[in-house]
Amino acid sequence: MPAETQDAAAFTYSGEELDALAQAPNYYRWIVRRFSPYLGRRVVEVGAGIGTFAEHLLQAAPRVELTLVEPAANNYPHLRARFADRPEVRAVQGYLHDAGEPGSADSVVAVNVLEHVRDDRAFLHAAHHLLAPGGHLLLFVPAVPALFGSLDRAFQHVRRYTRPMLAQRLRDSGLEPLRVQYTNLPGVAAWWLSGKVLRRRTVTPRDARLYDRWVVPWVQALERVWTPPVGQSLIAVARKNELE
Repeated sequence: MPAETQDAAAFTYSGEELDALAQAPNYYRWIVRRFSPYLGRRVVEVGAGIGTFAEHLLQAAPRVELTLVEPAANNYPHLRARFADRPEVRAVQGYLHDAGEPGSADSVVAVNVLEHVRDDRAFLHAAHHLLAPGGHLLLFVPAVPALFGSLDRAFQHVRRYTRPMLAQRLRDSGLEPLRVQYTNLPGVAAWWLSGKVLRRRTVTPRDARLYDRWVVPWVQALERVWTPPVGQSLIAVARKNELE
């Protein structure tokens, strides 16, 4: 996901991890389940990639009107074709400012997107602008800057976040953080081993399938009763003031 100012028609994204993560349905369903209470009727997903997360979102919330925004010229045709027969889905090649009129979204969703954006403050202000009063921004981002390594560079990440850092970014954009929590503690060790020790530059579909099958279910069960003090990712929910 490039900066908002880059020409979307000229931007391409290799996105090797998109195909691998398509093999991780438990991972995506887990994220959707945590976002579900905050999904309104008019939902915008930015950085929709090839539509994997959108498929799971539509299964969980079939009555939403979903706008999928994807800047990469090589991903957008696949995204558009995937949902061509879904009248409740609109695909747009571009950025947040191309998603609709100011105040037109009840929810804006960005899953593993913000870490790609050089000017993340501008991105968050754009999300604030797009949200209706009382609407929610739903984020899932990589955490722990010390983990930044070969995988992050290969996936074109600009940064990883700490909890205080992300919460402050949200407040600076005029949004009220309702929830900013670490998640997926075992992923810290897995990412450290792959990206810092072995210096890998990709996640294989087999790796994703194994982690999704054997690790995600029990981590999900554990986090229903316990919030880890650190994790591979951060999940955040922020609200726009109802009086704006």
